[in-house]
Amino acid sequence: MPEQKTRPHSGDVDAFIAQVPDATKRADSETLIAMMGKVTGEPPVLWGTMVGFGQYHYRYASGHEGDTFLIGFAPRKAAFSLYLMGCSEDADAAEITALLARLGKHRMAKACLYVKRLADIDLGVLEELARRSVVATKARYVEH
Repeated sequence: MPEQKTRPHSGDVDAFIAQVPDATKRADSETLIAMMGKVTGEPPVLWGTMVGFGQYHYRYASGHEGDTFLIGFAPRKAAFSLYLMGCSEDADAAEITALLARLGKHRMAKACLYVKRLADIDLGVLEELARRSVVATKARYVEH
C-alpha cells in the first residue's frame, strides 16, 4: 500500500492560523479551535494544512487503512472545509439531515462541510454536528 501523505506533525497551530490572510477567517479559525477542542477534549494538531483534533485508525472492507483525526477543519481561501467524518456514517441520517437544514448557509459533500464564514451558520448546530460526528466515529472505529 502507498504511504499515507497526510499525517500529524509538530507544526505550530497558532503560527499556521496567524498566516491566514483574511482577519475574519483567522477569528473564525480561533472559534473553531475552541469549539472542536471542547467537543473532543483534544488539543489542535496540524495535519498538513488541516487542523485536526483526536486521532483514530480506520480500515475499510477494501483493505485500505490509515490514521486520521476525529474532526477538523482547513481555512481554505474560498471556504472553510470542516471534516466531520462521522456525519456521513451516522446511523440516524434523518437527524443529521434535520440538523443540516437548521445549520444555515453551507454545502455538504460526504464527510466535508463547506462554510464561507461562521456568521452564516448556527454555531450551536455546528457543535451538535461535531459532537455527533465524534460519537459515531469513535463507535465505529475506536471503541471496539
